[in-house]
Amino acid sequence: MTYEMNYDITIGDYRLNALNEVKIKRSIDALSDTAVIILPARLHNRTLKLEGRIKVSDPVKIRLGYGNDLRTEFEGYVDKIGTDEGNLTVECLDRLRKFKETSLSDKVFKDVTVKALLGEVIQACDKEMKLECDYDTKYDKFTFYNASGYDVLKKVQDDFKANVYVADGVLHVHPPYAQVASDEEVRFDFSRNIESANLKYRKAEDEKVQVELTYKDKNGKEQKVKFGTEGGTKKSFKSPTSDTKEIDRLGKQIVGMYSYDGYEGSFTGWLIPYVAPTAKVRLHDVEYPEKDGTYYVTGTEVEFSSSGGKRTVSLGRRLV
Repeated sequence: MTYEMNYDITIGDYRLNALNEVKIKRSIDALSDTAVIILPARLHNRTLKLEGRIKVSDPVKIRLGYGNDLRTEFEGYVDKIGTDEGNLTVECLDRLRKFKETSLSDKVFKDVTVKALLGEVIQACDKEMKLECDYDTKYDKFTFYNASGYDVLKKVQDDFKANVYVADGVLHVHPPYAQVASDEEVRFDFSRNIESANLKYRKAEDEKVQVELTYKDKNGKEQKVKFGTEGGTKKSFKSPTSDTKEIDRLGKQIVGMYSYDGYEGSFTGWLIPYVAPTAKVRLHDVEYPEKDGTYYVTGTEVEFSSSGGKRTVSLGRRLV
């Protein structure tokens, strides 16, 4: 395999033949994947005049890699176009841009499941999108008021601490770590394919937490439930539902987000091996094999320019 940097980027009908830099951020915590493409104003002393060729809402596809081995790193739409020191900056959002643009009709729902609620949002914003949602939990009440589809997704994400993201035309809504892209582990070795790391090893016994969930029962009376370790660091949250099973699941889920053995932070490698959010990565350290483990990927950041390509991988909790 040749390791010469290469790219294939299309914006609308235009295929780029000049590029300064690309930055791509993908995360199961940020709702939308984003990309920033920086194009030179001039090439070989000739003004490129790209403004007329690139328009807001144009579809964008970014493929990066080495030689002819290119992987799709981003698909979405142009969100903003600007200039920076003479260069053209193209800011892009993934398919959830349609949800940001769509204002929902004001409406009040009672005893509505999360799945049914999101089905309504999809019908209003992007009818071709599919839905995979693990939540059959009911909201006692949910109101659309002066809201976009994106606003509703953000509230559901915040209420249930859910992973909400789009992949391959599907809106995914899952509890943390429930959806794994593949059973296959992507392997990283600190002595071989990790360029730098910003990681801290933590132990559950050193991260004791006590989670307090507040909710309103069917009579409208405020109730509180505690989870975790008495005397641990206190974390307070509001439950969006009075369903006791969901409250129990949510409380235990939040405790698990803060208390576990393993690394937290991120590491940086190159464009290969390819890895994306919801993947599993296996970390190996020849000097500290007792810290080896399999981790859930919560986010990636890719930077690509003439100086090289690199991928920073953010870790969630340890799986094995």
